[in-house]
Amino acid sequence: MRKFVIIAVVVGLVVIVLLLLAMFFAGYIMTGKRQTLEEAFAWQTGRYDTSFYAEIEKNDYEIESYDGYKIHVELLKNPEESDKYIIISHGYTDNRMGALKYAPMYLELGYNCVIYDLRGHGENEETFTTYGIREGKDIYELVKDTRDRYENIEQLGLHGESLGAASTITSLKYKPEVDFVVADCGFSDINNVLKKGIKNAHMPGVVLGLADIGARIRYHYSLKKMNPIEALEKNEIPILFIHGKEDDFIEPKNSKDMAETTKGYKEIYLIDGAGHAESVLVAPDVYKEHVKKYLENINMR
Repeated sequence: MRKFVIIAVVVGLVVIVLLLLAMFFAGYIMTGKRQTLEEAFAWQTGRYDTSFYAEIEKNDYEIESYDGYKIHVELLKNPEESDKYIIISHGYTDNRMGALKYAPMYLELGYNCVIYDLRGHGENEETFTTYGIREGKDIYELVKDTRDRYENIEQLGLHGESLGAASTITSLKYKPEVDFVVADCGFSDINNVLKKGIKNAHMPGVVLGLADIGARIRYHYSLKKMNPIEALEKNEIPILFIHGKEDDFIEPKNSKDMAETTKGYKEIYLIDGAGHAESVLVAPDVYKEHVKKYLENINMR
């Protein structure tokens, strides 16, 4: 009897340790350290000219998402009167200041820029990231708010980077009323990104399984269901995919796979010499030319 008690205790301790590890890995993956607005703006300023931000007319406001969660939004009003709008979504751990590197291009192309803090980022209430599931619904609500808030919209587009791109792609399953999408270095599913990260860290593959269990228990979401590519199976909204050719964090294959899956008009460009989320910084003129040409192409259709 004593032997069985010892075995039961050992098994119980092993289960507890595994559950604690599962919770830890889930927390690490879904609640990374966020930047403050000041930190993010300083990072941007160190890499390109952000002086336009102080000079442009801005309007700050909040919207309420589908579940009552409040999201901080900021309109960068085009100096020229315009009825064209672009909603720009930043990457993981960043905030709306991370969207500023795309704003000069869109302002020059005649768009008002709507930038915002993704759920759990920036000035929003702290919460975990679901890699597109809740964030995609937030974008859908932001599209509806933008349509309601600004009259006579001529054209409304979405632009996302990394997590912002994945969330933008996920939002397409809800059929938002937008005219086009630009997705920069997004992931087709979070699992392939995590697998690569775990492998590079020389950790056993079982870590991903434990993290998924922890995510289900702690946050009630499964990592295995965070698959933006599934939103493209019936999508007909035009998409421009851009990806740094040297991106070793979210590999270009993610954009290639999504481009092959979408049913709508698509273009894809890989930027030479660019790593993750670097394309517009490494080759700003090439980047702008691709976006400009894409917009011309979809306007001619």
